[in-house]
Amino acid sequence: MELLGILNITADSFSDGGRFTETADAVTHGMKLLSDAEILDIGAASSHPDAAAVDPELEITRLGPVIDAFKTQNARISIDSFQPRVQTFAARRGVEFINDIHGFPDRSVYPELLQAGVKLIAMHAVQAQGIATRENVSPAIIVDRIFAFFDKRVEQLLRVFPRERIILDPGMGFFLSADARASVQALKAIGTLKARYGLPVLVSVSRKSFLGALSGRPAVEERAAATLAAELFAADAGADYIRTHDPRALKDAWRLTQMLRERG
Repeated sequence: MELLGILNITADSFSDGGRFTETADAVTHGMKLLSDAEILDIGAASSHPDAAAVDPELEITRLGPVIDAFKTQNARISIDSFQPRVQTFAARRGVEFINDIHGFPDRSVYPELLQAGVKLIAMHAVQAQGIATRENVSPAIIVDRIFAFFDKRVEQLLRVFPRERIILDPGMGFFLSADARASVQALKAIGTLKARYGLPVLVSVSRKSFLGALSGRPAVEERAAATLAAELFAADAGADYIRTHDPRALKDAWRLTQMLRERG
């Protein structure tokens, strides 16, 4: 299992907006994350329901110096953006992963992404485009919706990209439903998702509001324990990648969990 440390260089991220908008601050925090995470996932535009729209050129302006700084450190970088112009920019800058909350619906970018050799983190979202919205999708049908999406999208991607370059993310929180129980059902389906497509799975639950709803602790700063519990569940269910704000906590907890399971 590999960990992606979340670095938001945005003013309005739901968890740490405005803290790392300066390149120097972003680099300092990113290097701290990389002391425990294998990959740094950088986002220059928020996608939660209350986020402001960001022009692709502004995303690029924010990302450029931060990517360059981490490339000098030989860091493994993922860029979180659903904008085709940002994706091609990142591919040209030599990042290893591109993370799209809509699972790469725009086929016009495929040739350049293929040529660049990037790996694709294809996420499912109930929203067809743009940032997350508050939709009340029944938890009873969410897994079927996830599978229906990936049945089509995986086939589409495999026509162009080698299998080893595709990673699936079922989506969590508002990307599934305003009903927190939908995320629970998606987490329980991780093993089935892996078996159905034979592809690695990424899970991103860190600090999301559904955890606050389930735990009865709605404040972001009070979601650490629920985050860790959900991440450990995902790891135990076979998640290949976990995207998290606190890779150190997860790394330590998972290592201890494995030690306690050893016999003898």
